[in-house]
Amino acid sequence: MTSRTSLPDLLAGLFILGLGLVGIWQANAIPVSPLYAQVGPKVVPYVVAAALTALGGLLVLAAQRGGWSSTIAEVAEAGPPNLRALGLLGAGLLANLLLIGPAGFSIAASAQFILVAAAFGSRSMARDLLLALPLTLLIWFLFVQGLGVNIGAGLLEGLVLRLLGQEVP
Repeated sequence: MTSRTSLPDLLAGLFILGLGLVGIWQANAIPVSPLYAQVGPKVVPYVVAAALTALGGLLVLAAQRGGWSSTIAEVAEAGPPNLRALGLLGAGLLANLLLIGPAGFSIAASAQFILVAAAFGSRSMARDLLLALPLTLLIWFLFVQGLGVNIGAGLLEGLVLRLLGQEVP
């Protein structure tokens, strides 16, 4: 450790690196049925764990070169937090939590999409809705048809399945 190394930044990098390594260890412990011929339940955990491990390694390298937290301190002087945006983000999470059971994935995720877009400054709720609904339906179909993971058909998914002449699970 040289004199340029930032100890808080190094500790943060090591923590993220540790999370990634624990993720790899735990992903390896996921039982896999011999029925999975292609994409199994370990793929996404491995990708996330590998990304965390790589990020942790890069943060450790950055800390050894003097750190990054000094630039964060400069950004922190920019002003107070945007409470409206934070409130909209929280409302998006709450909307998803409350709607996913009774309304289904697509409606819940669309509501969250619209609120998060508003938090980031979008002023067109209609455009956000027109983007969110097909996107969330596509994601739902990819999970159900592509991965074989039944995340449940809500109101909108059931309607689309009936229109396509398929049985609602």
